[in-house]
Amino acid sequence: MTGRDIAVGPIILLGAPGAGKGTQAKLIAGYYRIPHISTGDILRENVAQGSELGKKAKAVMERGELVSDDLVNAMVADRLNRPDTGRGFILDGFPRTAAQAEWLDKMLAQEGRGAPVVVSVGVRYNQLLQRLTGRRTCPVDGKIYNVYFQPPKNDGVCDLCGTALVQRKDDTEEVISERLRSYERQTVPLVDYYRRQGRLRSVNGELPVEQVTEQIFRAIEGGAAAAND
Repeated sequence: MTGRDIAVGPIILLGAPGAGKGTQAKLIAGYYRIPHISTGDILRENVAQGSELGKKAKAVMERGELVSDDLVNAMVADRLNRPDTGRGFILDGFPRTAAQAEWLDKMLAQEGRGAPVVVSVGVRYNQLLQRLTGRRTCPVDGKIYNVYFQPPKNDGVCDLCGTALVQRKDDTEEVISERLRSYERQTVPLVDYYRRQGRLRSVNGELPVEQVTEQIFRAIEGGAAAAND
């Protein structure tokens, strides 16, 4: 896959847990040579570096509370002001709410950066459930399998080293179902916000990885061109 040195502007990827959003974000960032910005990474970086924002976030988390929108927004704004975002960037995990989306739109408009292209990676509920509950990992070499889609040659053991595969404690159907319901509750207003503005572009996340990526490329470049008209 040959990269493209073109300005694509801000990109937002939406998708439920298990939709493959993180995988696609890394592929797209590499192709366009733009940063993949994850709010989780930003938070951990600020806490590790002991920045003013990081100290505030750490104090909140130590009290067992959720980091406020204002604090997350400030960290995102700080990250987006770095030089490597000049030709564009991918936001992963932000915005999570319509209020955060409104804040982001205002900030980007104030800086003359244009409206973001919003791509939603759609995968049906049952498919998401199988992707997540079917995950098995080798504790020795880290290789990941899926009992439904990519099973090991011999049931329950790693192809490479023969070690017994393990399932994460939070990959049970009960836990996954609640995660998916929570995502749905939280994301519906956000999706509606972008749909009302005519900026939401949906792709079929159930296709092979390469085909999903091609769909996203078309959505990004079509959306970037429309934003610049």
